[in-house]
Amino acid sequence: MRELEGLHAERAKFLFLLLSALFITALVATNLIANKFVTVDMGFGSFVISAGVLPYPITFLITDILSEVYGRKRTNQVVISGFFASVFVIFILKLGGFFPAIDNSPVSNEAYDVVFQNTWRIIGASMLAYLAAQLVDVRLFHFWKNLTNGKHLWLRNNASTILSQLVDTTLVIFVVFVGNASYGEIGSMIMDGWQFKMLVALADTVLIYGVLAIIRSRLQINFGEEVAI
Repeated sequence: MRELEGLHAERAKFLFLLLSALFITALVATNLIANKFVTVDMGFGSFVISAGVLPYPITFLITDILSEVYGRKRTNQVVISGFFASVFVIFILKLGGFFPAIDNSPVSNEAYDVVFQNTWRIIGASMLAYLAAQLVDVRLFHFWKNLTNGKHLWLRNNASTILSQLVDTTLVIFVVFVGNASYGEIGSMIMDGWQFKMLVALADTVLIYGVLAIIRSRLQINFGEEVAI
């Protein structure tokens, strides 16, 4: 763990705050739009997924970047902060539904309830899956990093994300739809969601190499080196 000084230390702190903010924003957005299910056509096949799946892979990309640059402890702190942010979102949504809409409100009580009445269950399932999957992702990332002595970034990025996304997708779909859909339908939705996330994880491999190259250049750190903040 390297201690930076001066301008590089300030850059490291700002980058940590920026990545943490983007992580929590993507997580909250995922929960808010998760009730809508869509079909995504990839050209070679289509996937039926929750709209919340679209921004969710960003959270795994960011935790991999945080893990690579700031280490396991700091990354886990961001993951736990995201959990409490989600709890706070539930409180805000409940508060918004507590007060009745005025007669000429652009959003009626009925419209608000249609969008958010099931959000507590979505967020509850998401938080359960989120904690399990993100902590698995961070742990696996550092397992592969230690095993390969900091080499083969592509391996730890993909192996940790693909396995943790399976945990996440299975838990979310099962908790949300058990009792409301057949096990066959649940299994199909799990496979669609996981396959879509796997494709995104594979696609972001080039992106994570590019982002980390820029970060290392700006902070003047070596490949595989972690920064203390």
